[in-house]
Amino acid sequence: MERWLNKVAVVTGASSGIGAATAKDLVQAGLQVVGLARRVDRVEELKHQLPADKRQYLTAIKCDVTDVESVNEAFKQIFRKFDGIDILVNNAGRIVGGQLCTMDIAEVQNILQTNVMGVIHCTQHAFKSMKERNVNGHVIIINSIAGHNVVSGAHGETPVTNVYSPSKYALTAITEIYRREFSGLGTKIKITSISPALVETELVGEHVKRLAKDHILSPHDISNAVIYTLSTPPHVQVHDIIIKPLGDLF
Repeated sequence: MERWLNKVAVVTGASSGIGAATAKDLVQAGLQVVGLARRVDRVEELKHQLPADKRQYLTAIKCDVTDVESVNEAFKQIFRKFDGIDILVNNAGRIVGGQLCTMDIAEVQNILQTNVMGVIHCTQHAFKSMKERNVNGHVIIINSIAGHNVVSGAHGETPVTNVYSPSKYALTAITEIYRREFSGLGTKIKITSISPALVETELVGEHVKRLAKDHILSPHDISNAVIYTLSTPPHVQVHDIIIKPLGDLF
């Protein structure tokens, strides 16, 4: 991780779960970290969980990845404060229970705007910065095993994950598209998809957590994968990581 010391990492959805764990671990690894979140106050609270001499390395900026103007303004603030972006961790995600054939179409659109369009928009800003500065940057997408296998309902129940799996399948394809584009455009920017199984976060309902029992990952299990991916030498491309808890039930 030495080559990333004092480099700038942007983490979306940094207010809780995987995003919060990743932001804290990147700060501990010696990076300047920008945590983007709608609940920006919770990113500010993360600073108090860091050692006093590390708190200055976490910058909180309000951002709703579904809102074009919010994303544009957030990245303007980043570029005003820092020279550019070296790492982007696309973590912001959304899941809402319901059946795709009956649920409110506005909810479907919001999930897609968060899980797909938010990734695309933030990556465009980061890629522009990395390419213009000719740096060996890294874009990481927090995907899901639901982007490789459609999640069914528990114990024969009707599925309630609706468009979540399709949105994550899109990220699996987008990862490969980025790999080819980054190479074809003459850059040395890496792209990695990290696909966890069930993780102890706010997105997972209590009913599912009870069914999983001990077969559930912690947010830091995923941030550890982020750190591993970043620690590989420049010529190594970790394209996709699937992470499951031992004895996974899903």
